[in-house]
This record gives sequence, C-alpha cells and structure tokens, in this order.
Amino acid sequence: MHLCEVALFARTEEFIEELAADLPRPGEGLAVQTDLTSVEQVRDGFETVRETFGSVDVLVNHASAASWTGLMDSSVEEFERAWAVNGRGAFVCSQEAVDDMLDSGGGTVIFTGATSAVRSLGGTIGFTAAKFAARGMAMDMAQEFGPDGIHVAHVVIDGQIESPAARERSPDRDGDTFLDPDRLAETYWHLVEQDNVDTQPFEVHVTNGPQNTEFI
Repeated sequence: MHLCEVALFARTEEFIEELAADLPRPGEGLAVQTDLTSVEQVRDGFETVRETFGSVDVLVNHASAASWTGLMDSSVEEFERAWAVNGRGAFVCSQEAVDDMLDSGGGTVIFTGATSAVRSLGGTIGFTAAKFAARGMAMDMAQEFGPDGIHVAHVVIDGQIESPAARERSPDRDGDTFLDPDRLAETYWHLVEQDNVDTQPFEVHVTNGPQNTEFI
C-alpha cells in the first residue's frame, strides 16, 4: 500500500476541505485555499505545504478554466483567464515543485490535459489555446529535467470524469459514458512509479472508448 500526504489547491475552501476530509487516513490531506491565477498565492501555498509535509515530490497540474466560446464571441478577459489557470498557474506550480525535486534527487510532474490539447474541437479557442500551451510546457520540461530524474508526463482526458457533481448535472446519462476516477487514479500512480526507470511514457490517452489507456 502506498501512503501519501496530499495537499489540495483550489479557490473554494469548503470544496477542498471536503476532499481532504474524504481521504482514508486522518491528517493525510491538507486543504490550501489558493487562486491559481495569483502568483503570490501559489508561492505562499507551496510554503504552507512545505511547513506541513516537507518538500514536494509529486505535482499534478490538474486545474483548468473553462472557455467554451469561439474567436468572435470570446472576450480578452475570458481568453486570458483560461491561460492564467492552465498555463501560468501550472508554470508557477511547476517552478515551485521542481525546485524541491532538484534538491531531493527526482520526482514526478503530471499535467492533466484534454482532447483539446492535441486536437482542436472548434469554437473553444481560449480553452484550446491554454491546453495546447500546457502540453507544450510539459514536453519542454520532460526534455529539460528527465536527466535529473524528474519524470514529466501529460495525460489526455478524452471524456468526462464521473463525480457526484457530474452525475447531478446529467442524471439520465449512462454510467458507462463517464470515465472511472479509480482507473484514472491508477494510471496517474503508474506514471509516478515510473520516475526512476530508463523508459518513461510522456503521454497517456485515457478515453471511455474500447481501449481505455493508450501509451504514446
């Protein structure tokens, strides 16, 4: 059994406190209210994590800001917000975590992507641009820090992850059309466990189609 101390960053304090409390062992989850669009809040959040748990050895850049409009219907503010969360937020989090990993001799950084990170859907320009940026950042980091024992990977989520909120929004939806969060967690943990091997997958494609996990 793998035991991890988990820090959770999000804007909504109640939301992440519930997630932290839901972890199996008392005290293993730390809820850190953080707006990822604020560089200062992100850096302060990492200091809180270090004071509580010590240095960071695994980072999952999972947050994203939805922007579901096309070029002519998108405001500059909407476009920049999508980038501020998916791009700049992940950039600052990665700086903080990788700094720890370089001192400790290695670690893992995982970026949660979407179909839009590899194939434009049309009409979602802010989200698509931000996800493409995050994928490029992950690729650059993988090349730069692989020799230092830091495994950087990008996970393409092609579908909707099952959650109580997703179920509530789509009560009539067939359960098989959701992505299983437990299987997704297993995929992420597999990437973490590969941080000290010679051959490391950079990109994993997770879908609810006939082939659930594809290593590229």
